[in-house]
Amino acid sequence: MIEYPDADRLMAGELGEWLQGQRQVRQDAIAQSHDRLFKSGLVLLPLAAFLFILAPLPLEPKFWITAIAAGGAWAWSQVPKHKAKKQVKTGINEAIADALGLAYRHDCEGSEAFGKARDYSMLPSHDRASFEDMWAGEAAGHSLLLHEAHLEERRGSGKNRRWVTVFRGVILSIGFDQPFHGTTLLAPDGAFSKFFGGAKDTIKIDGQVLDRAQMVSPEFEDRFDIYTTDQTEARWLMHPEYIERVLALEHSLGGKHSAVLFTGGSMVMAIKSSNMFESGSLDHNEDAFLVRETIGQFARLADLALALNRLKPSEKGPGG
Repeated sequence: MIEYPDADRLMAGELGEWLQGQRQVRQDAIAQSHDRLFKSGLVLLPLAAFLFILAPLPLEPKFWITAIAAGGAWAWSQVPKHKAKKQVKTGINEAIADALGLAYRHDCEGSEAFGKARDYSMLPSHDRASFEDMWAGEAAGHSLLLHEAHLEERRGSGKNRRWVTVFRGVILSIGFDQPFHGTTLLAPDGAFSKFFGGAKDTIKIDGQVLDRAQMVSPEFEDRFDIYTTDQTEARWLMHPEYIERVLALEHSLGGKHSAVLFTGGSMVMAIKSSNMFESGSLDHNEDAFLVRETIGQFARLADLALALNRLKPSEKGPGG
């Protein structure tokens, strides 16, 4: 098991001292935002009065121009707050990661794990992707990487063209003691459907042919379709303890529609969930609570992921 840092001890040390120094930074950010909002009002109110009283335009364009201008002004006014919250969040998460012997980056690019998740159709099709909150290193003797991903697709046409979120969640990769003999994919139920309904018997992904495997749990069958290049290994992976731990890991994130890939020497998971690790706040009174919450989120995630590694094929044998 990983020995997680104590939130109170972190707050009593260098992190707490640093956060004390951030109080004024946050107060200044709030004041800057209020000042920007006031200045925006000085410009927008006369503009709105001119548009609605004197401008020879139809009513609808007047509303659109006013709404766009107001939205832009609001976004501009909130920049100092967002910057301060990001700075606090990054400082807190870096301190937690350092105590765990991990590296943390707020802004990051995609990872090899994300590439595998994309290549094996574990994620919905999308037109753009953004990433944040990457934790990477070694935990309890196993390589561990996780980060959040936000995927969007462009939909509609003309004035109705818009960006729609198709996935927001966690990409997780953990190294196993022993490499897998084959490749096994736990795809969300119905991810690979036949034209006339029902799951496909065979799929070809990344140059590999994966055959559908039979389930051992009715609950699992309602959640996943299993495809594998090694039926014997897949039966071992479908051991009831594995099933319970995969579902517990998904549940710990408040997530759903997860997909899991066992290949090479690692497991990759893509779990749709809410935003995590949001430890930054403009209220210094929330710091201690948010530090504890972030440690708890990471602990639940890492412990359950590492627990999957404790069922070794050499010990359980195919099928348990």
